[in-house]
This record gives sequence, C-alpha cells and structure tokens, in this order.
Amino acid sequence: MVVVTSDSYKHAGVRALVTLHARYLRAFVATWRRADSTAVELPTTADPAYASRETLLTHVLGCAARYLTWICDKLELAAPNLEGHPEPEGFAARADEYLEDVLQAWELHLREVTAEMTDRTAYESWWGVPYCIDAMLEHAVMHPMRHAYQLDALLAKQEGTLMS
Repeated sequence: MVVVTSDSYKHAGVRALVTLHARYLRAFVATWRRADSTAVELPTTADPAYASRETLLTHVLGCAARYLTWICDKLELAAPNLEGHPEPEGFAARADEYLEDVLQAWELHLREVTAEMTDRTAYESWWGVPYCIDAMLEHAVMHPMRHAYQLDALLAKQEGTLMS
C-alpha cells in the first residue's frame, strides 16, 4: 500500500491530489468488485468502456496509468513503466497488483512537481481538451469517483433501493 508522507512532495497540492487519487481509485475497485460479485448489468451504450464489467475495470485503472504518463510527458519527467491499455480478459485477477503498481508510480513520479509546474501551461489531452497539470490531476481524482457513483446507482437499482 502506498503511503504518502507530508514531506515527500515539493508541492502540497500535488501531494493532496495523489492521496485523493489513491483513495478514490481503491474505492472504485471495491465498488467494482461488489458490482461484479452481484453481476450488475451495465447500461447499453456506445461507450466502449461499458462493453463489460471487465472493460470498465480496465478503463478506469488504465486511465490512471495514462493520466500519469501524460503528466510525465508534458512535464518532461521520466516516463512511468505502466501498461496503459490492459486487456480486459482475466484482468480482475491481477487488478489489485496493477492498482498498487499505478499508485506507486504516481507516488514516485510526482514528488518533484512544483506549484509552478502545475498551473501555467495548458496542454492538449489525448481526447483533445486542453488541461493544465493541476486540472489533469483533479480530473484523475474525479474519474474513478464518477464511475464508482455510476456503479453504486446500478447496484441500488438492482437491489431496489434508493441511492442517497
């Protein structure tokens, strides 16, 4: 388990976002496992991330790797050695190991990022939207939260309960 210490970062804002990212990525995996164990049905959509529960899992965890790779590329930091597009088949069995590898890479690669590096320049994301580094870090925190929320809503619907 990655433990972020207060003195290990040059920028407290980056430390906070790395910590939040780890928290919500782990929470997503727990929610995904609950949804998978009950065989929750995903909505029919053109979104390829929702082709199956396994595809959704690889989408969220793979994006975490790709967000870090993007940040390192834009800041000219050493590239993390992460698989950015894991194959869905059989991925659930190694998801926890992949998760820890991604979170460790976030911890190691972002320690030296300063406040000046996070908010001055906007770069084009791989989906064509400009982001500064700070905004991409925030996006990375929200991404697993959004997908966990969607799964929670599907679980509540399946269970016939209201989601608060």
